[in-house]
Amino acid sequence: MDIRSTLAAQQYAASRQAATPTPQSEQSTNPFSTATTSFADTVQQGEKTAMAALSGNADPHALVQALAQTELAVETAVTVRDKVVEAYQEILRMPV
Repeated sequence: MDIRSTLAAQQYAASRQAATPTPQSEQSTNPFSTATTSFADTVQQGEKTAMAALSGNADPHALVQALAQTELAVETAVTVRDKVVEAYQEILRMPV
């Protein structure tokens, strides 16, 4: 066996292992993933409470509270989006 083919096989095995996706557990440590999941959960809970209030199964206080939480979550998401767009535009303005 040639030394070059052995090295190539070793490099292939190392790169194949590095390229395989790692399974993600239920508790992700990625803060962006956690934030988006929390945002989606808040919006879904607000929708469920609104539907329950429309059918008469929830009290108005719970509806107001759910709507306030949803509004805060949406405002936070919009603020983060604006900051990301602003940072991207600033990067585009940088001289090369």
